[in-house]
Amino acid sequence: MIVDAHVHFWDPAALHYPWLDEIPPLDRAFLPADYRGATGATPIGQIVFVEANCRPSETHREVALIARLAEEDPRIAGIVAYADLADMKGLRATLDALVRSPRVKGIRHNIQGQPAAFSVQRAFVDGVREVGRRGLSFDLCVTHDQLREVVQLVRQCPQTRFVLDHCGKPPIRAGTAARWREHVAALAAHDNVSCKLSGLLTEAAPEGRTHENLVPYADWVMRCFGSERLMYGSDWPVLTLAGSYCDWYRFTQAFTATWSATERDRFYGGNAIRVYRL
Repeated sequence: MIVDAHVHFWDPAALHYPWLDEIPPLDRAFLPADYRGATGATPIGQIVFVEANCRPSETHREVALIARLAEEDPRIAGIVAYADLADMKGLRATLDALVRSPRVKGIRHNIQGQPAAFSVQRAFVDGVREVGRRGLSFDLCVTHDQLREVVQLVRQCPQTRFVLDHCGKPPIRAGTAARWREHVAALAAHDNVSCKLSGLLTEAAPEGRTHENLVPYADWVMRCFGSERLMYGSDWPVLTLAGSYCDWYRFTQAFTATWSATERDRFYGGNAIRVYRL
């Protein structure tokens, strides 16, 4: 059975997601029933829900929403919740409340879209350390041009478990990946960093969403993190902007076809179970 380590659910009738206003195809509810329809016969055994960028003031309501959805679909085994890591005054109370939910396994505060040096400011670094002290992981949602400062963040937080989302969003459209490769390798040099093989379809231009075009990026994260620290994620339903769930699953099946059974077991489940403590 597969652990999908990166899934979003949202319901604009229940919470507010301002970013959806700019993406009409995603501006509707995406819930477990939709996921079951999208995944078809794919043998998904467990799901890690990742916060969907609702209004920051609604983070506790989002966790409550996902807990209710988990009653409908118990495969939802873990939640990566939002917390404002730059707000040290309120962070401890926020984390205290979040960890009361047994499904909350990690925290994500998007670095993508933030100004330069955001992730290495003192307050943010202290916030990431506090996440680690609570035994929670921290998901790194960053673009390729932010990876250099994220390496600095990781160096300052050796006790926090990090998960790099979407392979660090390589510049597939531009085709200029040398810096991305360098910084991904620098992140992988830290044993407390894992990586999700996810998001590559949406980073590529429509004509570049081919197996041959995506493999070099997938191969690089595999070479850097190894089968011990690479995990499967779909990024559904954002994935639907570039293809179907089965398109992505078939890509990963082909990419891992020559791996050993042990390597595939780690990638498709074991690593996510270990990192997120499912």
